[in-house]
Amino acid sequence: MIQKYVFGRPFETEAVVLEMEAKEGVPEYGETSFGEGFVWTYRLGDEDVVYGLGEANRGINKRGYCYISNNTDIPEHTEDQRSLYGAHNFFVVSGVRTFGLFVDYPAKVTFDIGYTRMDTLKICCEEADLYLYVIEGESAYEIVRQFRKMIGRSYIAPKFAFGYGQSRWEYATKEDFYRVAEGYRKNHIPMDMVYMDIDYMQDYKDFTLHTENFSDFPEFVQGMKENHLRLIPIIDAGVKVEKGYEIYEEGVKNGYFCKREDGSDFVAAVWPGDTHFPDVLNPEARKWFGEKYRILTEQGIEGFWNDMNEPAIFYTPEGVEKAQKVVKEFLEDTEGKTSIFEVRDAIMNLANNEEDYRSFYHQADGKKVRHDKVHNLFGCNMTRAASEAFERIAPEKRFLMFSRSSYIGMHRYGGIWTGDNKSWWSHLLLNLKMMPSLNMCGFLYTGADLGGFGTDTTRDLLLRWLALGVFTPLMRNHAALGTRKQECYQFEHIEDFRHVIEVRYRLIPYLYSEYMKAALNDDLYFKPLAFTYPKDPMALQVEDQLMLGDEIMIAPVYTQNAKGRYVYLPEEMKFVKFLPDGTLSEQTLPAGHHYVEIALNEVPLFIRQNKCIPLASPAEYVDALDTKNLTLIGYKNTSYSLYEDDGIHKDYDLNKNTKILKY
Repeated sequence: MIQKYVFGRPFETEAVVLEMEAKEGVPEYGETSFGEGFVWTYRLGDEDVVYGLGEANRGINKRGYCYISNNTDIPEHTEDQRSLYGAHNFFVVSGVRTFGLFVDYPAKVTFDIGYTRMDTLKICCEEADLYLYVIEGESAYEIVRQFRKMIGRSYIAPKFAFGYGQSRWEYATKEDFYRVAEGYRKNHIPMDMVYMDIDYMQDYKDFTLHTENFSDFPEFVQGMKENHLRLIPIIDAGVKVEKGYEIYEEGVKNGYFCKREDGSDFVAAVWPGDTHFPDVLNPEARKWFGEKYRILTEQGIEGFWNDMNEPAIFYTPEGVEKAQKVVKEFLEDTEGKTSIFEVRDAIMNLANNEEDYRSFYHQADGKKVRHDKVHNLFGCNMTRAASEAFERIAPEKRFLMFSRSSYIGMHRYGGIWTGDNKSWWSHLLLNLKMMPSLNMCGFLYTGADLGGFGTDTTRDLLLRWLALGVFTPLMRNHAALGTRKQECYQFEHIEDFRHVIEVRYRLIPYLYSEYMKAALNDDLYFKPLAFTYPKDPMALQVEDQLMLGDEIMIAPVYTQNAKGRYVYLPEEMKFVKFLPDGTLSEQTLPAGHHYVEIALNEVPLFIRQNKCIPLASPAEYVDALDTKNLTLIGYKNTSYSLYEDDGIHKDYDLNKNTKILKY
């Protein structure tokens, strides 16, 4: 059962698609107060577990810390970070009373979940203008599924997007991309996509191509496609301020950019220098910006990733002026009145400064809205602009689309990647823990930068991370400029990398099938163990193993130099290892705790009792997979329901596209 409450005058985020009447009063759960903004407080039971919040730091169980929904461009994903790139204001309390809460509020929201007091959950919004949805059900899993129906079907990617992708912030010329393609194809390492970071553009201008490096872009795109590779370019949020740049001049002429209070176009510096932000909350401006993707789709591009759309701000002219004043005072200070720490803070606070976010406005529903009041919606609506444009460009075709910043509701328009992580073992574990929480909030097409984006990776870290990435819908290796090169062919014993990625392709029939079932049934692709085994108290404690679909459990190794790991099996399972010679190791293990050995070049998974899964023969790209001749592994005298469509169009009929495979 879902109850909707309205407080004040909420901004219409369009996160919820289910029509329902609002209920008067306040929820019976917890205490609601309106002293300063909106505050909701709930006393937690000792054994209560809190799930959700999507892209948030720390564990699957969110108890014990404070989380702030305030979309932020921050690459330092350390344990003390309270905000990341997404705002996913849905959680479930499971315990003494089991219920879910969605706080539909597009500005900053604080979730103090046993941080100030271990027994108290407290939600704070700066203003009491919001929709609050309370969801009741028998279990946390049932509540999540109700919520998923409430917010609408998750984005469905084309099938090629379930292949492996290589990316690096450094590829700038056709020769760079050819080199990557050759490195993978020559070594027979499967790959379907090569990503284009900001250097493919002319002076970092959106929807442009470097005139010298990509003068014959359509031929280049087609040539890569003939090699069964798709190019996936990045699109940033800021439009460069430059006379003669058509997109800039159109936006200025038609009033499509965000404004300062005085009506002038807001200026913020990002990669191109001074930029304007398209007012994607204004339907006309959103349509205009979305149509610009056509510039690249008409040249053969079939997928994009949206970036810098929190929106990220390096600095503003106003911020620089204030910082210069502090530096000048420091340089002229002969009495030590200006601290060096003031100078440091003045410089460090230039980027993503809250004062800047209060300095520009949107036109939404015919009204002028200050950005900080709707900050968490910017990335969502940028991706919505693209998705709506794709519906006009090729309505029957699927495009790959994922974003860095998001709000619940954006899950209908695209996926997300988890941003600028580091080549740290702790971020491998964070990747694992974040997946089910994102699924709960509707984001199914998700993944992290495998191997880590910032800092230098190592061979063992990349292999272990790839062994997790085998199972995430988005499987992309991405690294930053200046870091160690981490394409798979850069390391010794390339055959180990070939084998791990071949396992991904062997599993694609199963992974794609489970993804489609989850999307079409408003279900989860990844689940915490406790969702599958709600009566098992030990399953409740496990945070480093996940259920995938209805058949398997994954338990990746995430520790440096480890030869294996401990696992907990809630029931008897088959322990399967994909061995580097292409064979399988299968061992039936009873319920309980086990130490399992897993070599660097092995990929493990566990098949549930009385279940089986399909495998394909290895292939170097998705289109080469033979899905007519699959083998089954797991428990005999069982069957598997395989969903399969053409992977391109939108004919999502479950009955028509599902067949039973018997083992």
